[in-house]
Amino acid sequence: MPLYYLFLIAAIQGLTEFLPVSSSGHLILLPRLTGMPDQGQVIDVAVHIGTLVAVVAYFWSDLKPGLAGIPRMLTGRIDTDGSRLAFLLMIATLPAVIFGVVLKLTGLSDMLRSITVIGWTMILFGILLYVMDQRGSTDKPAGKWSLRDAIIMGLWQAVALIPGTSRSGITITAARQLGYDRYSAAKLSMLMSVPIIFASGIFLGAEVIMTADISSARDGAIAAGFSFLAALLALTLMMRLLRSVSFTPYVIYRILLGIVLLTIAYS
Repeated sequence: MPLYYLFLIAAIQGLTEFLPVSSSGHLILLPRLTGMPDQGQVIDVAVHIGTLVAVVAYFWSDLKPGLAGIPRMLTGRIDTDGSRLAFLLMIATLPAVIFGVVLKLTGLSDMLRSITVIGWTMILFGILLYVMDQRGSTDKPAGKWSLRDAIIMGLWQAVALIPGTSRSGITITAARQLGYDRYSAAKLSMLMSVPIIFASGIFLGAEVIMTADISSARDGAIAAGFSFLAALLALTLMMRLLRSVSFTPYVIYRILLGIVLLTIAYS
């Protein structure tokens, strides 16, 4: 695969994975709009690994206690901050895992990969993000994350398996509706991305291992490196901007892109 195309795929995945604009929607659209062949599962897994490493690196100080708390959580001892975080992340991940398996087994995951679906989800969930961002209170910090909130955000995260929805966008929307401030909403969304990206990587990786060759493995390694850099840049910029800027610019982008896609789909 040409180096420039690997860079383009990785840049799109890295820059959009954590922005509320739907990375999967952009990756589905890329080959359709450029005429290039679909990048395949090897590259999909690779760019997801790159973004996973980026979010772990950026939020390492927050994730480290959670990782250390996994053994206590697995033995039923939810008595430390770390084991509590690990437990809440697990609870928030389960709905998406279950829904993802259902979509895969029923074949709906392939049926939903259309420009029409992406266009409508871009617009509708963009408007929902705007409404919740403007109406949501801004006094609830990430440290107040509760079991109830983890369940609600987890259910909304499952909806993001519909292309164009945006995993980060829908979980940020849910967090703003629950009363978290913008920075905390984004932070919780990013922390929730770690187990779900890891789970999807394992799920897709099992198929990739059986078919990958040296050439595809090399392309994957290059794509992973590019996506790591792009994701780290996107994370850094967004988290800094949220101190003073709302989610409105992302909403405007989603609506404009959705209109363009629907125009193409219905013309």
